[in-house]
Amino acid sequence: MSSRNAVRATALSLSLLFVLPPAARAGENATLPALPETEHFTIDPVVDGVLVAGGIGFAEMLSLILSTGEIRPTQPGSPDVLLSIDKYAVTQTIDPNANTRSTLGLYAAYGYALLDPILSGVRDGRHALLVDAILYAESIALTQAFTNATKIGVRRPRPLDYAQCGDVPADTPGCTSTDLQLSFFSGHASTTGAISATATYLAFMRTGPSHPRPWVTLGVGTLLTAFVSYERVRSGYHFPTDVIMGSLAGAGIGVLVPHFHRRPHTHENAYCAPPVIIGFGPTSRSSAEVTLGFRF
Repeated sequence: MSSRNAVRATALSLSLLFVLPPAARAGENATLPALPETEHFTIDPVVDGVLVAGGIGFAEMLSLILSTGEIRPTQPGSPDVLLSIDKYAVTQTIDPNANTRSTLGLYAAYGYALLDPILSGVRDGRHALLVDAILYAESIALTQAFTNATKIGVRRPRPLDYAQCGDVPADTPGCTSTDLQLSFFSGHASTTGAISATATYLAFMRTGPSHPRPWVTLGVGTLLTAFVSYERVRSGYHFPTDVIMGSLAGAGIGVLVPHFHRRPHTHENAYCAPPVIIGFGPTSRSSAEVTLGFRF
C-alpha cells in the first residue's frame, strides 16, 4: 500500500472512532457485566511491573551516573540572559533552611502515597489497596525517570551555580559538582505534583465530585506542591520556571497513569470503549497499519 493510501486509511479509521457511538465501535452486541462501585481500575502484573521496575531502575541508574562526577559542569553564563521571572532566584538572599523544608514537604507526599492505599484497603478491600499502591508506584517511578532524563539532557545551571561560580575559575572547589547543573526541572516539585494528582484522581473516582474528600485532596495537594516549589526556589536550587515545569510534568503523569488504568464499563447496556484506542492490522503482504483514536 502506498503511503498516501495508508494515510487515507488511517484518517478513515480515526473518523470512524470519532463519529460512531461507543456501542457501534465495539459491536452492538458487546456488553459487560456491571462492576462493583469500588472497582474503577484494572492492573496488569506484567505491564505495570515492567513500568514500575523500569522507571525506578532508569531513574536510579541515571542518579548513579550523575553521582560519579564524570559529567563535568560548564561555567554558567551571564544571569542577564535569564527570563525576568528567573532573575530573582539569582539575586535573592538564599534561605539556608528552605532545602530542609522542601524535603519535608516531599516526604509528606511520600507518606500520603503510602497511607492512602492502606485506607483504600480498609474501605474497599485488598484489591483496592493493591491497585492504589501500584498506581502511586507507577506515577512516582515514571515521573522520576522522566525528571532525571530531562535533567541530564538539559543540564541547566542552578541559581547557586550562577551566584557562587559565575565569576570564578571552573576548577574552584565547590564548583565542580555535576549537581550544580541539574536545575531543570525540579524533582521535588514533579514528584509532589505527581503524587498529588494521582491522589486527587483516585479520590474523585472513588467518592465522586459531590463528596468533600476529592476537593480537599485537590486543595491540599495543590498547596503542598506550591509550598515545595516555593521552598526549592528559596533554597537556591531551582528557578521559578524549573518548579513550574516540574509541577506541570508531575501532575500530567499523575493524572494519566490512573486514567489509562480505568476499566471498561457499561453504560445504558452498551459497552463503553476506553478513551484511547490503538489499533493494528495488516494492509498487505508487505505493510501494516497502526491507528490511534480518542473517544470524547
